[in-house]
Amino acid sequence: MRVLLAIDGSPGSHEAVEEVKRRTWPKASRIRVISVVDRPEKARPKTWALSDESYERLRQALTEEATALVNRTAARFTGAALNSKPADALEIEKAVLEGRPKKAIVEEADRWHADLVVLDSHGYGAIEWFLLGSVSQAVVLHAPCSVEVVRQPTRRARRK
Repeated sequence: MRVLLAIDGSPGSHEAVEEVKRRTWPKASRIRVISVVDRPEKARPKTWALSDESYERLRQALTEEATALVNRTAARFTGAALNSKPADALEIEKAVLEGRPKKAIVEEADRWHADLVVLDSHGYGAIEWFLLGSVSQAVVLHAPCSVEVVRQPTRRARRK
């Protein structure tokens, strides 16, 4: 089984990681932990923007942050038994991609031949969803495989 786990460091992303860790996966399953760096826009004529040097420093800082996140997440899968299975039964891979998350996740799922994509839902309200769009919705609609969208527990569920 090839599971593409897309993370962004949000609380919902943490829930998606925990959901993948809770599962008992078939022997020799592969988990590919990815994070997508949404590159900042470059300067355009007649607009205020970062200098090329500042743009490159920002892009590099975002990439380093995503790399650290992917490494920390992958480490959470190693060195511990997952649902009473030996940890070595899972192969953990890591990647940091650059581009628009909606497109990059779908393209990586196709390129890597994923059987399942797991990602979180930020749970935006109507206005934020309209303005920002939904990465999870785009992946559900366009991925070449099954997609699981993990939601954060509601406040009501956490109080129980």
